[in-house]
Amino acid sequence: MHETLNWRMLGRMAASMAVMVMMGLGTAPARAQGGGPLVFAAASLKNALDNANAAYVAGGGAKATITYAASSALAKQIEAGAPADVFISADEDWMDYLAGKGLIQPTTRRDLLGNDLVLVATADSKTTLEIKQGFALDQALDAAQKGGRLAVGDPTAVPAGKYAKAALQKLGAWDKVQDRLAPAENVRAALALVARGEAPFGIVYKTDAVAEPGVRIVATFPVDSHAPILYPIALAKDSTSAQARVFLEFVASPQARPLFEAQGFTVLSAK
Repeated sequence: MHETLNWRMLGRMAASMAVMVMMGLGTAPARAQGGGPLVFAAASLKNALDNANAAYVAGGGAKATITYAASSALAKQIEAGAPADVFISADEDWMDYLAGKGLIQPTTRRDLLGNDLVLVATADSKTTLEIKQGFALDQALDAAQKGGRLAVGDPTAVPAGKYAKAALQKLGAWDKVQDRLAPAENVRAALALVARGEAPFGIVYKTDAVAEPGVRIVATFPVDSHAPILYPIALAKDSTSAQARVFLEFVASPQARPLFEAQGFTVLSAK
C-alpha cells in the first residue's frame, strides 16, 4: 500500500513539474504555506487574478499559488495528475473536457467572467479598420508591414485562437490570412508579438489589450461572429486544500467584482 501511495505521489509531482517546464519556470508549483490553494488559470487572467489574490490575502485568506498558461495546456496537465485545486478556463470547451473525464467537482462549476475579442496593432499604429463581413485584413497586413503576420493564440487549441478563427471564418476573412498567422502558445504571447512590433496586428481579448501599453485596439469583433467568451471556474476533483472553496467563492463574489471590471472583464457570477 505504501508503495502504491508513493507512486501516486511521484506521478502527481512529475505532472506538476511538467507544467512549470512547459512554462519555462523550471520548478514545480507548490501550495502556499498555510494551506493556500493551487490555482490553474488562463493566461489572460493574470493581472485581474493577481489583484484578486492580493485582496483575498488582505481579507485573511491564505495566498493562492497561481499557475498561468493556455487553458488547453493546463487542462491536459490536470488530466495527467497535476495537483490543481481550482481551474479557471478561458472557454467552456476545456472545462467540458475535464468534466467529461470526471476531473472537476461539477456542483462547484459556474461561469465567472465574460470578455470581448479585439484586433490590436502597435501603440503607434495609425491603422483604421472596420471589422465587418468581407473586411480586408490581408490588405491591412500588407499595408502595415511587408510580409506581416497576424499574431493569434494557436487556433488548434488555445481558446483565444479558436475564437479568432471562428470570427474570421464567419466574416469571410479566414481563407486570406490562415497562411499568414503567427500562432502563439497563449494569448499573452500573441499580445507580446504585437507589442514588440514583431507582428503588425494581433487578435486578443479586450482585457489583454487594456493591460498592455504597447498596443492599441483597432476594432472589436462583433459578438455574433464567435461563441460567447466565457471563463468557467470549478474545483478540481481531487482538491485537498481547505482554502480552495473559500478562494473560489471570493473571486466569484461582489467584493472581487471591481478588480475584474477594472481590467475590462464582464463579471457574470457576482450576485
